[in-house]
Amino acid sequence: MSGLQLTGLIFAVMIGLMAVRVPIAVSMFAAGVAGYWLQAGWLPLSNFLNTQAFARFASYDLSVIPLFILMGNFATQGGLSRALFEVAAGAMARFKGGLAMASVLTCAAFGAICGSSVATAATITSVALPEMKRHGYSGRLATGTLAAGGTLGILIPPSVPLVIYAILTEQNIAKLFAAAMIPGLIAMGGYLAAIAIYVRLVPGQAPEASAAGTRLSRSALLGVGPIVVIFLIVFGGIYGGKFTPTEGAAVGAACTFAAALLKREMTLAKFRQCFLSTAEASAMIFMIFLGADIMNSALALTQVPAQLSSLVQGWNVSPIWVVTAIVVFYIALGCLMDELSVLLLTIPIFFPVVMGLDFGMPRESVAIWFGILVLMTVSFGLLAPPVGLNVYVVNGMSRGVPIAESYRGVMPFLASDAVRLVLLLVFPSISLWLVQFVS
Repeated sequence: MSGLQLTGLIFAVMIGLMAVRVPIAVSMFAAGVAGYWLQAGWLPLSNFLNTQAFARFASYDLSVIPLFILMGNFATQGGLSRALFEVAAGAMARFKGGLAMASVLTCAAFGAICGSSVATAATITSVALPEMKRHGYSGRLATGTLAAGGTLGILIPPSVPLVIYAILTEQNIAKLFAAAMIPGLIAMGGYLAAIAIYVRLVPGQAPEASAAGTRLSRSALLGVGPIVVIFLIVFGGIYGGKFTPTEGAAVGAACTFAAALLKREMTLAKFRQCFLSTAEASAMIFMIFLGADIMNSALALTQVPAQLSSLVQGWNVSPIWVVTAIVVFYIALGCLMDELSVLLLTIPIFFPVVMGLDFGMPRESVAIWFGILVLMTVSFGLLAPPVGLNVYVVNGMSRGVPIAESYRGVMPFLASDAVRLVLLLVFPSISLWLVQFVS
C-alpha cells in the first residue's frame, strides 16, 4: 500500500469513527494506531505508546493551558461579567442596536481574561440575552451577536488555541499574544460595524436607540475595575519581563480568584465547579493532544507530509496563493471539527509547508503571521454550520429561537470575518507590528 493510500485510509478511519459519534480524541487515536501498526508493526507501536504519553504531558509549557482555563472559570463563576455589560450598554445606548454592540464589547473585555470562546459566549449570553429580549431585539440578531462575540474569547489574548499553536510550532507565546491584539480589535470593530449595518438594512431586528437607553451607574464603573487591573497585571507583567506567560497565567488565576472573592459571589460550590470544569476541559484538550500525536506520527511514517512540502515548493505558484488555499481548507475543515482538533491535526502537516516558502520575511515573522491567520480562520468553525459550536451553545440558552434563525444571525459576522481575513492575508504587517516591541 502506497503512502498516499495509507494516508487516505487513516483519514477515512478517523472520519468514519467521528460519523458514528466517537469522541474526536478517540477517533484520532484509533486511526493513528491503525496507521502506525500497518506501517511499523506491533512492537514499534507498543514502544511508541509506552513513551509518548509521558513525553507529551511532562512538558512544562502545557501547564499554561489549565492555568488560563482556571482563570476564565474564576471570572465566569465570580460574576465579573454583569458590570462589564452594564458599562458597555450605557456607552452604546445612543446607537441603534446598542445592546447588541454592548454585547460584543463585553465579550471582548471578558475574553481578555478568559481565553475560551465557548465560556465567553455562555457567560455573556446569560447576562445579555435577557436584556436584549426585554428591549425587543429579535432572536436572530441576539443569538447571532452573542455567538459571534464569543469568538473574541480566543481572538483577543489570552487564547488557548494560540497557546496550543505556540507549543506545536515552538514559538514565543508572548509574541503571538502581541500579534493577535490588533487583529482581535479589528474583529471587534468589524462586528460592531456589522451590527450597525444590519439593523439599518433589515427592519424589525432592533429597537430605536431611545428604547434601549441605559444609564451608567457608579457601581457598574467600579465593577469593571478588577478586570482592568487583572489585564494590566497579567499582560504588563508578561511584556514587562516580570514573569513568563505560564507564570502570568498563574498570577492571573490568583488575581481573578481574589476579585471573585471581593465581589462575594464565589461560593464553595462555585469554587469546586471552577476546578472541576478546568479539569474536564484540560483533560479533553490533553486527550486530543495524545490522539493527534499518534495520528501525526502515523502520517509522518507515510512520508506524505514531507512529499507535500517538497511538491508545493516545486510549484511555480506565489506563496500567498498557497497560504490562501490552506486558509480555505481550514474554513472547510472548521465546519466539521472543533478548533482544537483542527489545530492539532493539521499544524504538523501545513506548518512545514508554509515555512518552506519564501515570503520575503524572517522565518519567525512567517510563523507568527501564519499562526494569527490560522487563529482567525478556525473561529469560522465556531459559527458556520453544520457544527458552529458557539451557535449551539447560545441557541441552547435561548429557548424559542430556532437553530436556523441563529445561523442566519451569524451571517453578517461571517462576512466581517471574511473581510478581516483578506486584510490579514494581504497585509501581514497588521499582525506583526506590535511584535517588534516584544523582546
